[in-house]
Amino acid sequence: MQLNGKTILLTGGTDGIGRELAGQLKAKGATVIVTGRTPERIEAAKAAGYEVIAADLSTQAGVDAVLAAVKDLDVDILINNAGVGSDHDFREAAPDLADNDRCIWLNLNAPVHLITHLMDGLKARPEAMIVNTTSGLAVAPRAGGPIYCATKAGLRSYTLALREQLKGTNIHVLEVLPPVVETKMTAGRGSKKMSPQDCAAQIVDAMESNATEANVGMVKLLRFVYSISPALARRIMIRF
Repeated sequence: MQLNGKTILLTGGTDGIGRELAGQLKAKGATVIVTGRTPERIEAAKAAGYEVIAADLSTQAGVDAVLAAVKDLDVDILINNAGVGSDHDFREAAPDLADNDRCIWLNLNAPVHLITHLMDGLKARPEAMIVNTTSGLAVAPRAGGPIYCATKAGLRSYTLALREQLKGTNIHVLEVLPPVVETKMTAGRGSKKMSPQDCAAQIVDAMESNATEANVGMVKLLRFVYSISPALARRIMIRF
């Protein structure tokens, strides 16, 4: 897809992968509208020249705020990038179910709601794209993060089914599966992490080439192992 001139709605675009992705898409000539929920990051994004929608997408009110802000815009590309982790490890402590619910809403419900409400507008564009960011953990989970892994696996299944539903339409569906990337969410989780810049660059390449699936960084190796032995891939990842 030619990104120049496209209007892009990018959730979670004020930090981490999203911030780098916003910058690279803007450099391609796209108009990028980002969402964020942290005041200082929102102000920084505004200072960098982005239109920013302040919204907590772990709530219905946050989703509604985004939809209200873009209702009069012709959105060509929706990128569901916002995501959050949530502790749920009985080996460590009793889970916080309210926190788990926020994770489920942000990672799974919000993308479904945004896609559903923006579908008619996307169908009306000459060409459109939906980009859903899942994770290598959608393929094989790790024991320490079952809620996060479940939401990403759920979004992966939704994306596969959605792509089939939209076959033959003007809407292209891309799933992005990043590895562990150096962001605030992954602080303290090992040292071999991909940079947000490199991750974003691979996502942009996948968008421009109309790929259906972007296995980013080390996820390429995971997908190769999985293609040979799903059980082996699961045994490797479950320990992380």
